[in-house]
Amino acid sequence: MHILNGASCAFFSSDLRYSCRRMRLLPLLICVFSLAATANAQVQVELKFKRLQYVAYEPITAEVKITNLAGRDIELRDGNGERWFGFEVTTGEDGRHLAPAPLEPEPPLRIETGTTVTRKVNLTPIYPVHDLGPYHVRANVFFADLNKFFYSQAKVVQVGDARPIWQRTVGVPDGVAGAGGTRTYSLLSNRFPDHTKLYVRVEDKSTGAVYSTYPIGRAIAYDDPQTELDRNNQLHVLHCAAPRTWSYSRVGLNGELFARSTFMETKSRPRLRRADDGAVAVKGGMLETPASQSPQSPASKLSARPPATPDDE
Repeated sequence: MHILNGASCAFFSSDLRYSCRRMRLLPLLICVFSLAATANAQVQVELKFKRLQYVAYEPITAEVKITNLAGRDIELRDGNGERWFGFEVTTGEDGRHLAPAPLEPEPPLRIETGTTVTRKVNLTPIYPVHDLGPYHVRANVFFADLNKFFYSQAKVVQVGDARPIWQRTVGVPDGVAGAGGTRTYSLLSNRFPDHTKLYVRVEDKSTGAVYSTYPIGRAIAYDDPQTELDRNNQLHVLHCAAPRTWSYSRVGLNGELFARSTFMETKSRPRLRRADDGAVAVKGGMLETPASQSPQSPASKLSARPPATPDDE
């Protein structure tokens, strides 16, 4: 039988009290960690790009999915001096953060519990991502109720330039924005691992302003693209997109994509023809897809859906 002296009893009693305090604190710590884990899972942000290689000045469309995992309906809104929706864009060479252009306030967004909201944003008119090289992009959502940011995984997009194959400078006629100035149309060819795309660029070389750069479809090395300018100095392009398949586009002086259609080669091959009055039309072949009248203009609001282009063909 062992007898504890006074010092031993004091030590034992102190250790016991310490153990009891730890036991009492354990549920509290578990609760705190559980709340932290729940808070970290309140909002899920996912960022996607349909491709990771782009030509300088073409639309870089980011698709952002925001999922509400809070277990209740939430409202995302600006607060505490923070915008609730945005991006972090840094250069791949030196990690420099790029500041966005001035933006209008984002309206609040209510998301029901367990649901996902998808936004598509054209980053090109918002961030200066025109220089050649890699860019790291991360989407962020600020949840004002928790005073906390939630981030997507970062994606790396590569911006390069395409090979020019045709160029023409024309005047801007009266009645068109920029009348009295000049515009330069360029056709560019860019090779991807499994296909080649044809691009149109519209710019004012006297000021350095680039109004648009976008793909007008896949191209194969069957015949050189055909180009014609009509009486309004709009550009018409007809190119071979696939065997016996031709793609037609009409582009405006400020970069608008006014019309697109597809022609199939039959007994005759489609050709562009300019009439004496300056009208341009496709002659020969068979029209497969009627021209779509969908003018293109850059998105200015961060939340605006970018205009439709043949980017995903």
